[in-house]
Amino acid sequence: MSEVNTIAVIGAGIMGRGIAHAAALGGYRTILEDLLPGALRKAETEIRANLDKAVELGKVTAPDADSAFQRLEYAGSVEQAAREADLIIEAVPEEMESKIEIFTLLDKICRPATMLASNTSSLSVTEIASVTYRAKKCIGMHFFNPVHKMKLLEVVRALDTDDDTLATAVEVGKRMGKEVVVIKESPGFVTSRINAIIGNEAFHMLQEGIASAADIDKALKLGLNHPMGPFELVDLVGLDTRLSILEYLHKSLGDKYRPAPLLVQYVKAGRLGRKTGRGVYEYPEAPSKP
Repeated sequence: MSEVNTIAVIGAGIMGRGIAHAAALGGYRTILEDLLPGALRKAETEIRANLDKAVELGKVTAPDADSAFQRLEYAGSVEQAAREADLIIEAVPEEMESKIEIFTLLDKICRPATMLASNTSSLSVTEIASVTYRAKKCIGMHFFNPVHKMKLLEVVRALDTDDDTLATAVEVGKRMGKEVVVIKESPGFVTSRINAIIGNEAFHMLQEGIASAADIDKALKLGLNHPMGPFELVDLVGLDTRLSILEYLHKSLGDKYRPAPLLVQYVKAGRLGRKTGRGVYEYPEAPSKP
């Protein structure tokens, strides 16, 4: 198992800043990168607020929270972030082109021993790794939103991932406080594949007028013990993200994953969820546009 002291996280969006939070709290020197200075400032403010909330709730001690915050560094370029990292976790949008572009760049600028991980929720890690000369050191690490609260980490072994990289990723996940499951690469892995079916069927039911969105959510929470209803969840994740996953699964696994027409319609209308102020539900406190 390789030693990891420094982790770089590429992308300071919702997932990236959550992963950085978990990495710093796990004891790692953590470098969070984003090309947009505003995204880094927002990430710093949110991580501090989430650490303070954890202290308030008694989940983390104040000294541990302060130490984690001090382990965080910020970079305005991929090159700056990647230079000293032992492990790099890419957290850019769920688009194959974006992930391939980042992995191609990282492979050129990183030290030969550096491991590369993708926080993809459905895409092929093998395909992403194929653009590098270090496919053995590439792996999937699928975190869940919100990262600082969700306990699960899916570690996805690609076709060429070696035993050392797998063991290292599992250990890193455990130090971040996650419960780790190891998965052989398959489209959608475990959770995204099942979630896509549930969420898509919920849109079909809403479109057919079987029940209201609120009642469908209530039924799954109270009847199946889900912590969130499918529409609450898709509004949190983003309807565009869910549609992208379904389109990939439809292409890879067949017609049962064909996106519900109502979901497609909502995305075309710009109803993307909490981040735009309106998805299945409305969120007056959120911005009206992406």
